[in-house]
Amino acid sequence: DTEAYVLKVMQGQQVIRTFDHIAIGRGGPTRDKRYLDGKTPLGEFRISRINNDSHFHRFFGFDYPRLDHAERALKKGYLEADDYLAIRQAVRSGRVPPQTTPLGGHLGIHGIGAGDPEVHQDFNWTNGCIALTNREVDELAQWIQLGVRVVVY
Repeated sequence: DTEAYVLKVMQGQQVIRTFDHIAIGRGGPTRDKRYLDGKTPLGEFRISRINNDSHFHRFFGFDYPRLDHAERALKKGYLEADDYLAIRQAVRSGRVPPQTTPLGGHLGIHGIGAGDPEVHQDFNWTNGCIALTNREVDELAQWIQLGVRVVVY
């Protein structure tokens, strides 16, 4: 929840765990993310990669950009047809979409690594990801596996 700055782990309709004081992109949330805008994309994603030895402690990557993001960007004119087709082909074949298009990439949930916990507590500091403390992202890991659904709203 990008408005309440809360991450909830759900099992069906039941909340299993709530993490308060998440950080999101310094540019806030958006339906139409673009490369280097510092915004966190809204939508439904799947965990497509897991890095337990990330610069940010742990990283749970999203399958961003999704086809709906690419379709809107193509219609608005800030995504070329070649990039759209590459995203569409990756999505349809179950691969991670290209991460270097004008829509940006390398987005997910991560810890703060060696970052300042006070900055994390007081500011939205990411380039578009969702951040937890290192301890929290370690706890979250027990519920994360490839394919897990993540809804960012």
